[in-house]
Amino acid sequence: VQLVESGGGLVQPGGSLRLSCAASGFTFSTLRTSWYRQAPGKERELVAGISSGGRNTNYGDSVKGRFTISRDNTKNTLYLQMDSLEPEDTAVYYCYVRIGFVNYWGQGTQVTVSS
Repeated sequence: VQLVESGGGLVQPGGSLRLSCAASGFTFSTLRTSWYRQAPGKERELVAGISSGGRNTNYGDSVKGRFTISRDNTKNTLYLQMDSLEPEDTAVYYCYVRIGFVNYWGQGTQVTVSS
């Protein structure tokens, strides 16, 4: 199982970024996947989750209305569109999937929101 995030970087407040997570080693289209983030000195928190087919989504309270999770099962890729970014969104963002009783995480991609 491999999860590889990309798309992070430095952005000004109010800006946008799109994160991608390329998945391999498992049947991506059959599993719910999620984005988490961890800021310095804080616990890892759920950002957004999406069902296997993409119809059902859920979001953390702090990102509702600003972030959009989506997936392309033909490309085995998970996305996170982040708009109206705030300094509080600064964190390492991780792709996550649970297969059976095992949790899998990507290596993370850094997002920094600063002027």
